[in-house]
Amino acid sequence: PPPAHHQVEPDEARRRLSVMLAASVPGKLAEPRPQQADYASAVSAAFAPRPAPDTPNVVLAEAGTGVGKTLGYLAPATVWAEKNGGTVWISTYTRNLQHQIDAELDRLYPEPATKALKVVLRKGRENYLCLLNLEEAIRGMPMQPHHAIGVGLMARWAAATRDGDLTGGDFPGWLVDIAGRGRTLGLADRRGECIYSACDHYARCYIEKSVRRARKADVVIANHALVMVQAALGGGEEPTLPTRYVFDEGHHVFDAADSAFAGHLTGRETQELRRWLLGAEETGRSRARGLKRRIEDLVASDERAQELMDAVMMGARVLPAEGWAARLSADNPQGPTEAFLLAARRQVYSRTAGQGGPYSLEADKAYPVDGLLDAAEALEAALVRLSEPLAGLAKRLAARLEDETAELDSDQRRRIDAMARSLTRRGVLTVEAWRAMLKTLPVETPPQFVDWFAVERIDGRDVDVGLYRHWIDPTVPFAEALAGPAHGMVVTSATLTDGTGDTAMDWQAAEDRCGASHLPQPALRAQVPSPFDYPNRTRVMVVTDVRKDDLGQVASAYRTLFQAAGGGGLGLFTAISRLRAVYDRIVEPLDATGIPLYGQHVDPLDVATLIDIFRGEEHACLLGTDAVRDGVDVPGRSLRLIVFDRVPWPRPDILHRARRDAFGRRRYEDMIARLRLKQAFGRLVRRADDTGVFVLLDPMMPSRLFGAFPEGVEVRRVGIKEAVEATEEFLRGW
Repeated sequence: PPPAHHQVEPDEARRRLSVMLAASVPGKLAEPRPQQADYASAVSAAFAPRPAPDTPNVVLAEAGTGVGKTLGYLAPATVWAEKNGGTVWISTYTRNLQHQIDAELDRLYPEPATKALKVVLRKGRENYLCLLNLEEAIRGMPMQPHHAIGVGLMARWAAATRDGDLTGGDFPGWLVDIAGRGRTLGLADRRGECIYSACDHYARCYIEKSVRRARKADVVIANHALVMVQAALGGGEEPTLPTRYVFDEGHHVFDAADSAFAGHLTGRETQELRRWLLGAEETGRSRARGLKRRIEDLVASDERAQELMDAVMMGARVLPAEGWAARLSADNPQGPTEAFLLAARRQVYSRTAGQGGPYSLEADKAYPVDGLLDAAEALEAALVRLSEPLAGLAKRLAARLEDETAELDSDQRRRIDAMARSLTRRGVLTVEAWRAMLKTLPVETPPQFVDWFAVERIDGRDVDVGLYRHWIDPTVPFAEALAGPAHGMVVTSATLTDGTGDTAMDWQAAEDRCGASHLPQPALRAQVPSPFDYPNRTRVMVVTDVRKDDLGQVASAYRTLFQAAGGGGLGLFTAISRLRAVYDRIVEPLDATGIPLYGQHVDPLDVATLIDIFRGEEHACLLGTDAVRDGVDVPGRSLRLIVFDRVPWPRPDILHRARRDAFGRRRYEDMIARLRLKQAFGRLVRRADDTGVFVLLDPMMPSRLFGAFPEGVEVRRVGIKEAVEATEEFLRGW
C-alpha cells in the first residue's frame, strides 16, 4: 500500500538522532554535536506532506565536514519510514559512501536479521554476480582446467557473501588481480541478458533478492545513476517510484543527470545493442545470450510475436558486428551504421589537429563532410526497420498480461513484464533517440541540446567514434522526472554552495547544480558550518616557482613534499598521463626512504582497495585522479598532506563551451574549479584532532578561487623550498 502522510517533527528527528548516537557500535565512536542536531531538525522539513501536486518539499542542506550529516538525515528518514510505512531512498554518487551509510545504520538496527529487513543496498545489475554465469564458468572448467582455482574461489565467495556485490562490501578486490577480470567481475550481468524466472537460480539470485527486499524496506541505499534511470523510465524495475529521497553528495547531481539523460550513437553503443539482440555470433567468444534465446518460450505459441521476433533479428543486422573498428580503419565499412561511423570519423579528422596525440578528438556537426548527411539519412531509415518490430514485440508481450490473466503464474507475469520493459528501455527508447539525433543533423540542434562528433581514444588508439547529444542543463529532465512522483527531497553536501562570497549567488549556484531552480516551489535552505578549527589545524600553500608543464619539476616537488611529511600524502592529478609520469619518477626514491607509493591507474587494484591500503599504512602515499578526490575518507595520521598538480579547470571541450555560454563564462568555470578544490581540501580533515597541509603546484592560481577554502584559512604563495620547510615544521608540531 502507499505510505501514509504523517509529518516528522523537528523534535522527533532530534530524539532519534540521540538514540543513534547513544548506540554502542564496535569501532564507531560518536559524540553529540549541536550542529548535527540542528541539521537533523532542518532536513526534517522534507518529510512533510507536499502542499500541491507536482510540488515536492525540497531542502538544500550544506553541512560542513565534521557535522555528521549522514546520521543527521538518517534520523528523520527512519522516523518517517516507521511512521508512514514507506521507503526512503538514500542516493549517493560513490559506492564507498553507500557502504559507509550502510555501516552507520548498525546504530539503529544492531541485529543483522532485523537490519536485513529494514535496510537494502541497491546498485545496478552489472554490479552483482550472476549465478547463471558462474554455473557456465564452472561447466567450462574441464575445457580450461587452468581457470579452476579462480572459478573455485569465486564459488566459495558466492556461498559466503552477504549480497553478491562485486564492487564493494565483502568482495576481495585482490581476487581480480589473481583470477582475472573474466572469471571475477566478468561474471556479472553486464549486458542485460537476464532471463529472469526462466533461470534455475532465479529464487536465490542476488539481484532479484535485493529488488524484492527494497520494496518492503525502510531505507534503500542506492546511487545517483540508478535513481536517475528509474525516474526517467517511470520506475524501471520498481512498480512505483519512491516518494522520499535524500541525495547525499548532492554536488554531483548535475554530473549524474548529465550521464543518465544523454544519447550516444557510437560504435560501442550500437555494437552493444546488436550483441544484446543477437547474442554471441562467434562460438566460444562470449557467453552472451541473444534476445531470441531469452524469450523463445514466451513467444512459442504466438505466431505474430514470432514474426516480430524474426523482424527484430533482421533489423539488428544493420548494427555493427564485432571487428567494426578494424573495418573503419581499413575504410571498409559494412552496413549503414558503419558507413555513418566512417563519415563521422572523417568529420572529426578533417576538423581537428593533434591526431597523432594521445587524447580524444571532437568536432562540431556544422558543415558536414561529403557523404555524411547521406549516410545519416540511410541509417535513420534502416533504424526504422529495427524500432518498429521492437515496439510491436514489447506491446505483444505486455498484452499477454491482460489476455492471459488466468493462465500465467506470478513468476511468468514478472518475467513477461520485465522483458516488455527491457525491450522498451534498451531497444525502442535507445533507437528512437538515435533517430532523433540523425534527423536533426541537417538543421539546427534543438536549443536545449548540444550535439557533436567525437573519436574517443586511449593512449593514442581509437576505441570509439560517433555522434553525441547532451542536455545543456541536464537538471531540467531530472527535475521533470522527479517532480511528479516525489513528495520530499533532501539535497545535501559539504560543498553544496559556491564560494564567491556573495551569499545569494552561492546559493543560486547550488540550486542550478541540483535542479531545484526548475521546481515550482522554492527550496528551503539550511547551512550548518563545520565544527573543525581549520585556521589552526591546516595550512594552504600555492607554490609559485614550479612549472606545471615540466613534469620533471612537478615530480620533484611531489617527492620532496612527501618526504617532508614522512608519508601520509595524497597526490591529486587532473590527467592520468601526468599521474603515471610522476609515479614512474618518484616510486623508487620514495621506496628507498621507506615510503611506499600506490597509484590509481598504475596498481592493478580498484580504488576502494587502494584507499583501504592507504588508510591502513601511516607512512604510505597515494596518487589518484577525481575518483580519489571525491571518495577518500581517511581520518587520522594516514592522510596529513594533499598535493594537487594544478588548478582543476573544466576540460575545454564542445559540451563545456555550450554550458559556459549558457551559465555565464567565467562564473561557470570558476564555480567548477572552486567545487573541485573544495572537495579536495575536504579530504584533509575528517575529525576534530586531524591536521594537514594542502599544497597546490600552480603559480597561476587566481585569488578569486580562494573562496574554495574555509573562512579564516590563510592561503600563502610560496616557493617550493619554503613549502617543504613549512610542511615539515607544521606537521612536526602535531
